[in-house]
Amino acid sequence: MTDPARPRILVVGPSWVGDMVMAQTLFADLQARQPCHIDVLAPAWCRPLLSRMPEVRQALDLPFGHGELKLRQRRAEGRALRGRYDHAYVLPNSLKSALLPFWAGVPRRTGWRGEMRYGLLNDVRRLDKERYPLMVQRFVALARPADAPVPVLEEIRPPHLEVDPASVAAAREQHDLAADRPVLGLCPGAEFGPSKRWPEQHYASVAAHWIEQGGRVWLFGSAKDRPVADAIVAALPAAGRDQVRVLAGATSLEQAVDLLSATDAVVSNDSGLMHIAAALNRPLVAVYGSTSPGFTPPLGQRVAIERLGLDCSPCFQRECPLEHHNCMRLLEPARVITALRGLSVGGN
Repeated sequence: MTDPARPRILVVGPSWVGDMVMAQTLFADLQARQPCHIDVLAPAWCRPLLSRMPEVRQALDLPFGHGELKLRQRRAEGRALRGRYDHAYVLPNSLKSALLPFWAGVPRRTGWRGEMRYGLLNDVRRLDKERYPLMVQRFVALARPADAPVPVLEEIRPPHLEVDPASVAAAREQHDLAADRPVLGLCPGAEFGPSKRWPEQHYASVAAHWIEQGGRVWLFGSAKDRPVADAIVAALPAAGRDQVRVLAGATSLEQAVDLLSATDAVVSNDSGLMHIAAALNRPLVAVYGSTSPGFTPPLGQRVAIERLGLDCSPCFQRECPLEHHNCMRLLEPARVITALRGLSVGGN
């Protein structure tokens, strides 16, 4: 039963998987300060993540595509929420993301200044990017007074997704995934662009080593990542391919979360699945090249970050502007295998 004495909070959430995982730091900080009811307004695909965050009461589907303005529909959606919330937190920096809480008449509406949102927000914070270098610091700071000290990483509770063992068992059964060997999860896709991807041959080398040590490999991702996953399988020795399952494009995001929780270790590019693996407290090796862990590093107790730090990286481009992709190509599989050992997984 809903406790009417608890503050009712509406959060306008981000639209990227990794950012939504990071947003749990805000939800946890709000609940730690005062028990409250938190509803999150976000795209429908976010439900599998939000349902695994114990701080969230419910997810509200945002019925607009990325970049769609649709002022009339936004006004109607906002007015339908009138009288339901005491405080709103707007995490995206866009003007349109602040419209619904404004039209909903939420008394206090907090967010960073962003696209000149004076009036739409009445608790507007000015962002000093040097003072708040991490995304999670920016999220958690919104839960605190504007003049509060910058949240330090050590005091921020990292994302912590919770899964239902029955759902994990059901996903295993549906995809015929045995539980008799250690499982390495590989997340080789990158929605942003190919510059983030570690080469398929390198993934195959790590997978082959894991299989030689008696393990199995599951390849995660969306349907767009299926060609990359298939290329990794093709690069493996024929004798080891029967220990690999390609789940890219075969699972829902909900099942991917559940099955990632059942892995013994994960190797991933900088991606949303990387952040999910960290939030599930899986031993994780995160491979960086064209991007940097300086803004949104995976947060967890068992995380190793591997990057070369070449002069040309991070470039933050979708494709390598120098056409050599050295920041990823020259990062050898042996480094990742060693990092897995350092996390106490992966054999000898």
